[in-house]
Amino acid sequence: MLLARAAGLDDLASEHLAVDSPNAEVKTTAIVAGMLAGADSIDDMDVLRHGAMPRLFTGVVAPSTIGTYLRAFTQGQIAQLDAVASRFLVALIGLVGPLLVGVKAGQDGAGGIVFIDVDDTIRQVYGHAKQGAAYGYSKVKGLNAQLAVFSTPLSAPIIAAAKLRRGNVASASGSARLLGRALATARAAGLSCRVMVRADSAYFTHAFIATARRAGAWFSVTARMNAQVKAAITSIDPTAWRTIRYPKAVWDDQLTQWISDAEVAEIEFVAFTSRKKKDHIGCRLVVRRVKRHQRLASDGTEQDELFAAYRHHAFITNSTLGLIEADERHRDHAIIEQVIAELKDGALAHLPSGKKTANSAWLAHAVIAFNLARATAVLAGRSHAKSRWATVRTQLINVPGRVATSSRQTTLHLPKNWAWADAFEHLHTQAKALLLATLTAPPPTPATP
Repeated sequence: MLLARAAGLDDLASEHLAVDSPNAEVKTTAIVAGMLAGADSIDDMDVLRHGAMPRLFTGVVAPSTIGTYLRAFTQGQIAQLDAVASRFLVALIGLVGPLLVGVKAGQDGAGGIVFIDVDDTIRQVYGHAKQGAAYGYSKVKGLNAQLAVFSTPLSAPIIAAAKLRRGNVASASGSARLLGRALATARAAGLSCRVMVRADSAYFTHAFIATARRAGAWFSVTARMNAQVKAAITSIDPTAWRTIRYPKAVWDDQLTQWISDAEVAEIEFVAFTSRKKKDHIGCRLVVRRVKRHQRLASDGTEQDELFAAYRHHAFITNSTLGLIEADERHRDHAIIEQVIAELKDGALAHLPSGKKTANSAWLAHAVIAFNLARATAVLAGRSHAKSRWATVRTQLINVPGRVATSSRQTTLHLPKNWAWADAFEHLHTQAKALLLATLTAPPPTPATP
């Protein structure tokens, strides 16, 4: 929370939130602190209460106050909270440089690219009172959370934007707007390197890909296996396929190549030809094929042998990466599943309210808490730089302690042989230094008219 204050969370909430509830900034920081400690419901905001609380804090209130605060949000005020989350992330990136390693350098190679991964997930809910809950593509009743995530080859992912939607919404609905928010956050953070947008076949839409192109970003989006894509695959020269390293691949020293059941090839492709000519998108169609363990008798195409013997995975991209690297980078899109799993293991284990806007506000607070936990891990040093949220919570946040009073002084005794004491002390020192530097910084110079 020292780090949150140094990044201006209190000030941002006070400036941008207009919720009809007193002390909105205090309640926002309380929710974030509770989530960091492991809270996944409104009742869990009581998790830190114990006998020594009156010695350390005054004015402790019931967690039901948080529930009242969340239910006070309107759709417009959720947009305000999203703006707070975006500005807070920009401030964290400015304070904690290694949060996104190397992305400001703009050089080619591992450190000169940042990925924006977009995906959605269904958070299952129970009962009949949840607004917006419905049966979606997973055949589970719930609400749909759409995420855009920043990552680099050298750093763990952070959340750039998020939105909670009704449970039966199409995955790509509103994705162009969410991507636009993520790209705007990247620009605000001063990320001058190459940006690549990645997504699965649900986002194979003109609006989504056009948004990436207008921003000057590369895209790498899984293609739907429609008739046009299948025709392009069948036209690939049989000699163009290249064997790649894949699970269970074996390196042959004599042939100096991987012996694998997976191969890749590419061909020039024009997507969305059913639209007006100005909307056509010229790109590369990269195809990875993997041998089937059991051949199909027939798949209903004219090229039965081709599609019956292999499973084909195609994606379109406008990047200039080499064929094999383009395929590897696209497969790394799965990193967003790690973020989804961490959220569901933490703050999104439940959506605590029956009111959809309250749950949307809960998700926005979860995004702030997730990014703050990631920055906390980076400040703790190399040992935790890529640790998951549950690990950070266990080793750096939920540290056992004992409150003692002696000579009218209150002392917090931490465990003597805590295995991660060095990382904890380094984190505490760095957070205090950042806060002190923020408080003592000179006021900004007014802009010249």
